[in-house]
This record gives sequence, C-alpha cells and structure tokens, in this order.
Amino acid sequence: MNELNLTDVQGYVHDHIKEFHQTKLDGLNSLKLTSILSRKNPYLYKAKNMLTSEMIVRSCIDAHISSNEETIFGNWLEGLAIFINSKVYGGRKSGITGIDLEFDTNGCRYIVTIKSGPNWGNSSQINKMKEDFITAKRALRTSNSKLNIVAVNGCCYGRDNNPDKGDYYKYCGQSFWEMISGNENLYLDIIEPLGFEAKKNNDEYVTLLANMINRFTREFSDTFCKPSGEIDWEKLVQYNSGRESPKVTIH
Repeated sequence: MNELNLTDVQGYVHDHIKEFHQTKLDGLNSLKLTSILSRKNPYLYKAKNMLTSEMIVRSCIDAHISSNEETIFGNWLEGLAIFINSKVYGGRKSGITGIDLEFDTNGCRYIVTIKSGPNWGNSSQINKMKEDFITAKRALRTSNSKLNIVAVNGCCYGRDNNPDKGDYYKYCGQSFWEMISGNENLYLDIIEPLGFEAKKNNDEYVTLLANMINRFTREFSDTFCKPSGEIDWEKLVQYNSGRESPKVTIH
C-alpha cells in the first residue's frame, strides 16, 4: 500500500474534468426534438396542464439532461476511483464482465462494481450484479483455488449503514472512497478540484441549452400546434404512441 498523494488526485481531476463537460456538450449537440418526444409521456404533459410549447420542450429536455448527466458523471467518477486505487493499491480496470475494479490488499482480492449512488437499481439489476460476482469469483479461482475474494458494490455518494449484504459488501460515500484509498477524508478532499474551470464550461453549456430550448420550441410549435396556437394533442399522441406515426417535418 502506498500513501495517496492528493496532488496526484488534483492533477487527474484538472486534466480529465474537461472530458465530463465535453461529453455533456456533445450529448446536447446531438439531441433531436423528435427523439426526445418519442421517449416521453404525452399523457403526463396533458395531465399537468402544460399549455405552451416551451413548457413541454423544457420538461422533455430537463428530464433527458437529469438522466444523462447522472450516467456521464458516474462513468467519470468510476475512472477517478480506478486511478486513485491504482496509486495506492496497484488496482486496475477489470476485464471481467460486470466488474469495474480489481485490487489486492490484506491477503484478499477485491472485485468492485462501481455505481454513482446507493439507489441505483431494482431487484433484477441487483440480482444480475450478484450473478456477475459469482461468475467473477469462479473465473478468478480457476487459476488460484485458494484466492480469498471480497465482492463490493461501491457507491460514490450516499450512505448505507448495513454494508454486509451476505454475498457482497456495499460501501457508499465516505466508506467507499476510504476503502479504495485508505484515506478516510478523501470524500471531502475530492470536492474542491471538481470545480476546476466549472464556470467557463457551464457558461458554454447554458448558452447552448438556451439556444436549443428556443429552437425546439419553434420546431414544436410549427409541428404540433394548430393555427390558433393551441397544442394539437391528438397529433402529438399519434406521433408518440400510434401504430403508425404521422409524417412530420421538423426544420
């Protein structure tokens, strides 16, 4: 075990945080009104009495962004966790399906699946994770039958006060970052460098988002509003849910 040098962590964050921001921008740039409308619930918008194009467009985009950002940043944090662990324990990105990180310490091989927060999956997804742990243990013991393997579901934020799940451990927030680094304060130390160039990148993102809302609002009005300005709910529902979507042209 090596002592973690926080300068290395700060350097990694400064060098790689732009990847998170760029992925966000790329995702927004590639977004199409037709694609988000086809995935959202038009009945909900009617039930919420959304009467303007802008209200529907903003709701669609906000829902997309919320889901997308969680995934993008979760993947970014996974990379940070693996980097930190490699510096302390010589850990590495696992080549086993369903396992993100492998490292050795105290006579044990740790196999870790990394998630953003503690409430990441339903029962089927959790059962799939358990199956992945079983498969990984079987594969690792093929070459070393006496290998002591500890399976961990690591969550980058949140808490779980009952980490022992029987088949695996679930470490969240402070406990997760301490497990991979040996530093109980790491969960606090990493927050400051995450703000590196955040304002510059966020200003660009906010401008792009505003332009997109304006453009999508115009496109929605041209396509799904009647000449009176009223939303044509029948046409919108047909486009979203009909066996054959009406042909629409969005400029």
